[in-house]
Amino acid sequence: MINFVSFRGTITMISDFMIGQNDEGEGCYKIMSVENENGALVNFVVSPSTYVVDQVMLAVGDQITGYYDGNAPVPLIYPPQYRALIIVKDYLYQNVKVDYFNSQLVSSDGFLQLNISPYTQIVLTNGQAFTKNPANRNLIVIYGPTTKSIPAQTTPYKIIVWC
Repeated sequence: MINFVSFRGTITMISDFMIGQNDEGEGCYKIMSVENENGALVNFVVSPSTYVVDQVMLAVGDQITGYYDGNAPVPLIYPPQYRALIIVKDYLYQNVKVDYFNSQLVSSDGFLQLNISPYTQIVLTNGQAFTKNPANRNLIVIYGPTTKSIPAQTTPYKIIVWC
């Protein structure tokens, strides 16, 4: 199971990232430097398989949250360098949770429970409709307000099933 870990900050640099000695993957990989409000730095390697929510174009100065697998091996360098699995451009009044949701649609950390309505859009990463139950899966949940209970409850705007 993937251990989703996030880092939120502002993009300070985007450049090409070489993955091999020949020109095979040239231009297909990017390295994105992100700095949070405390001055901590992280470099995300963005590959063609990195899922960027809503496929927005990212630019220097954008506020983002990058998600990576906390169990994956990483090189011991500074700043830390992670392979980005999912990147979300942050918007005011929009919350995003990336996590495994159990059979009760409660996140693995126990802080968010989903109440699906007929208006909740449930799709795959390729934009196609997901017609099965989203429980017991890794989900990217886009939502607005929540209750103040524990777990907080919300009716998401959109659920992206990350198969």
